[in-house]
Amino acid sequence: MDKNLVRQRIEEIGIVPVVRASSSEEACMAAEAVRLGGIPIVEITMTVPGALEVIAALAKQCGSEVLIGAGTIRSPDAVRRCLDAGAQFLVSPGTRTNAQVIEIAAQRSVVMIAGALTPTEVDSAWQLGVDFVKIFPCSAVGGPSYIKALKGPFPEIPLVPTGGVNLNTAGDFLKAGAAALGVGGELVQAAALKAGKAELITEAAKKYVEIIQKTRAQMAAGMSK
Repeated sequence: MDKNLVRQRIEEIGIVPVVRASSSEEACMAAEAVRLGGIPIVEITMTVPGALEVIAALAKQCGSEVLIGAGTIRSPDAVRRCLDAGAQFLVSPGTRTNAQVIEIAAQRSVVMIAGALTPTEVDSAWQLGVDFVKIFPCSAVGGPSYIKALKGPFPEIPLVPTGGVNLNTAGDFLKAGAAALGVGGELVQAAALKAGKAELITEAAKKYVEIIQKTRAQMAAGMSK
């Protein structure tokens, strides 16, 4: 899929489920569960055993329907291997130490989400040419109020808060100016995966979709007044 379309889809969907599973089977189960819940996107972190095989399998099975990302990318080699496996976007936990990762992603015309926390790091990531800046751990520095504060000097930068995003805070993060939400264990629940209860993840996904749609509708209505 074209880079611009991938970027657009991420913002339209409004949420990026982060999968940190203990096995490739659990990771695939999580991806299918969130898809059934209305979230056709997933980030498979490199901490998942057999992560490259999971990405390749998902790309083959549902790559035309689901955006498949690779997370915790920290080296140029990881970029190449993940893209060869079929990843459609990349997520790096940092910026300064991963400048080469960002550079190669740009050369390959792939959407890049880079992690940052301070205003200086946010600005540095944007100047390097990333598509989204992931604010992590967002809950540790104020949650939605921190996103709102960052949008003051950086209104043009699409921010993706991660850490502390849950069913109670998702709407507040969107109202604060988040372009999309990064959600890990609050959506892809480790206990549900271990118990084989994928339906619990699907139900949670539906709730997040409902919140995103409702909040955005309220925001649009408020802007039209």
